[in-house]
Amino acid sequence: MAYVVEASDDPVPWRLQLWLQSVFALAERVTDLAVSTLAAKRRSLDRQLGAILTTTSGCDLTRELQAKAARARHQLLVFLAHPGKVGPTNNGSERLLRPAVVQRKMTNGYRAMWAAEGEADIRTVVDTARLSGASPFGTILSTVGA
Repeated sequence: MAYVVEASDDPVPWRLQLWLQSVFALAERVTDLAVSTLAAKRRSLDRQLGAILTTTSGCDLTRELQAKAARARHQLLVFLAHPGKVGPTNNGSERLLRPAVVQRKMTNGYRAMWAAEGEADIRTVVDTARLSGASPFGTILSTVGA
């Protein structure tokens, strides 16, 4: 988006950038607001996004950005439906993937698919246990025992 704002004279990318800034500002105080307030803000943000996405543009970059935002539209405001439980970005998920990527790069990958799948399964169980506040070791034991 930053590139399109910089490269294009079209106001649509700038409007989309301002819209995202208002979404992130709302995300910072999402747990402090009432459910009815969040619902009203979600409707308002969705209407604003609809107006941005339906604005015609002569710029190819802008149209590509609009198409990308339209494809992800149903995912952009999920954090409002689950205040405090879902983040506005996927940064947490990206951080959880980082150890697996480092492991793969340090060992030059896996020679057997079962080893890669096994590690992915264990990491998933451990990370899910951490997120839910359970003991990772106890969760692994109950998973293996099942």
